[in-house]
Amino acid sequence: MSYQKLVPEAKEGLNKFKMEVANELGVHFTDYNGNLSSKQCGSVGGEMVKRIVNQYENNLK
Repeated sequence: MSYQKLVPEAKEGLNKFKMEVANELGVHFTDYNGNLSSKQCGSVGGEMVKRIVNQYENNLK
C-alpha cells in the first residue's frame, strides 16, 4: 500500500513546531533520538496534540 501526503508542505511546519515544543519542554531532539526515553518523546507529541486541539477549539468560538 502506498500513502500519498495530502499536504507535503506541512512537514516542514510540523518539524519546526515539534522542535519548538521540545525546546520548551527541555527535550533535546537531534537527527538521532535513540538516546531519549519514550516518556520524553511522548511528552513532546502529547503537548503538540494538546496545543493543536486547543487552537482548533479556540478557532470554533
